[in-house]
Amino acid sequence: MHVLSVSSLKGGVGKTTVTLGLASAAFARSLRTLVVDLDPQADVSTGLDVQIAGRLNVSDVLTSPKEKIVRQAITSSGWTRVHDGTIDVMLGSPSAINFDGPHPTVADVWKLEEALASIESEYDLVLIDCPPSLNALTRTAWAASDRVMVVTEPGLFSVAAADRALRAIEEIRRGLSPRLQPLGIVVNRVRPQSVEHQFRIKELRDMFGPLVLEPQLPERTSLQQAQGAAKPLHVWPGESAQELATDFDALLDRIMRAGRIEDPSDTQDASR
Repeated sequence: MHVLSVSSLKGGVGKTTVTLGLASAAFARSLRTLVVDLDPQADVSTGLDVQIAGRLNVSDVLTSPKEKIVRQAITSSGWTRVHDGTIDVMLGSPSAINFDGPHPTVADVWKLEEALASIESEYDLVLIDCPPSLNALTRTAWAASDRVMVVTEPGLFSVAAADRALRAIEEIRRGLSPRLQPLGIVVNRVRPQSVEHQFRIKELRDMFGPLVLEPQLPERTSLQQAQGAAKPLHVWPGESAQELATDFDALLDRIMRAGRIEDPSDTQDASR
């Protein structure tokens, strides 16, 4: 099971939207996927078409990461009405904010890792949608992760936030979790005709080299439309949506190579 945190230390760059795009690509590829909604806004749960009221959620898991509670906090996404596959959600909750203090204990930081260990054999990929800060919840996510994908946009403040995120990942790797590595930086909401955007992308490449992932994600309304309708991008109609789906497929390929995740279609072809 490969665990990837999707993070940004600046709000409003489309981090949750990128998480949903990656989840759609993984679902289309038939990877057994779990999305952990660690952002107190709980938007990724809504985008995956699940009802969060009246159920156990990630806050209960962080209170007591026992296997029974972990399983009760996970539900199947409504996306499975579109086609077969495993796409589950560890439900988000606004009360997760109670676990987001600036100085978590070591025991608290490892609670999500403990929770995921009890279901490790059941998923190929776990995507964690992190809050846009570097408090306890993000540290908890990173401690449970193999890789971190940093989401940014081509603007001055977002470039600075990406730099802070990479420094923080290195700090967590050295001090807490030696297996943690950055997957790289995804540049989201790119307008190819914008001179400013091209300048900022060049600045990112100059600063971070091959950590700037390809492809960059263009600004498209189709992703917001699919998200608003709680449907996977890969089944959303229109050429724009399909072009964006191809971009997310390419990013998923990078994740699968980094995590040595077997492609289910290769396994099916080999068995024929």
